[in-house]
Amino acid sequence: MKEQTFTVTEEAGIHARPASLLVSNAGKFNSEINLEYKEKKANLKSIMGVMALGIKKGETIKIIAEGPDEEEAITKLDELLKSSNMAK
Repeated sequence: MKEQTFTVTEEAGIHARPASLLVSNAGKFNSEINLEYKEKKANLKSIMGVMALGIKKGETIKIIAEGPDEEEAITKLDELLKSSNMAK
């Protein structure tokens, strides 16, 4: 299991566009990938699950990957979040 913590920097938080980008990228991996926020967890491959969390700017989130390509998944999602200025 691999995990990484991020601080959301997207002005509007993780709303429709960033959530969609995260979900589509998470779907490329075989590992189970979850997003944890305020002790709630959502499957990062589910747009409805991610949006239901209501993540706001400045909040801390954790991405947890478990499976055969967990390291690559965390690395790629880290790059995506940072390059798109969604989180640091």
